[in-house]
Amino acid sequence: MHAALAAAATLVALAFGAATFERFLDHRAAPHEGSRSSAPELAWSASLAFFAIASAGLWAGASLGWNAASFRIFYGCGAVVVVPVLALGTVYLLAGRRAGHMSAVAVALLGAWALGVMTTVRVDGSVRSYGPGDIPRGADVLGALPRVLAAVASGLGATVLLAGAVVSALRLARRRTTRRLAIANALIALGTLILSAGGLLNSALGEMDAFSLSLVAGISVMFAGFLLTTPSPRRAANAQTHSESSANRANIVAIRRSG
Repeated sequence: MHAALAAAATLVALAFGAATFERFLDHRAAPHEGSRSSAPELAWSASLAFFAIASAGLWAGASLGWNAASFRIFYGCGAVVVVPVLALGTVYLLAGRRAGHMSAVAVALLGAWALGVMTTVRVDGSVRSYGPGDIPRGADVLGALPRVLAAVASGLGATVLLAGAVVSALRLARRRTTRRLAIANALIALGTLILSAGGLLNSALGEMDAFSLSLVAGISVMFAGFLLTTPSPRRAANAQTHSESSANRANIVAIRRSG
């Protein structure tokens, strides 16, 4: 069961990451004057790549049996790095480029240090006793430092994500035309809560089944929220037509003035 759920989470994360990276490329290829930075999409894409790597580590461990390497990948990328990088996109989106760049430097340095810790930290040999279908807990096979890193990084990142989602939802809900985006933000916040709750159940209570289910449910709910932020083909066509009409009117006015 754990292997199947980990495989599903990996595939959803890959699809989610591909969608966000495609939006990043589109934004870079056709920037609009006065539009926001494309950095949020890049941060989200990076976070989802880490999520997919962590889920793949879980998939390998739950399918073939655990060892130090698979657990380092699962814990380092998933428990430590994913949420802060995901929150970085929220900082760029709501606080602007300057705050985003400063946060990016901090996240990059701390993330590199945390991954270095996970690369060199001792993983207890008992991790090999966990066979396919089991998930080791960090408290059982790791020392204090990586567990503190995971708690602080995930806690701060989740706080930023939830606060950002609430602020965005409140702003958008005031305008009728953006209520769809408010619902999308609410779904993204809900997905974050599901992932956080699953991690808590695993670390505190050893609820492995709930943790595996939370991975698939959380990333799927967040993906659904992201898809709601993507305009439908009709809306995109209407927006393009409106933009072209505005440009044509501006050209006509300019020609008349020059004449």
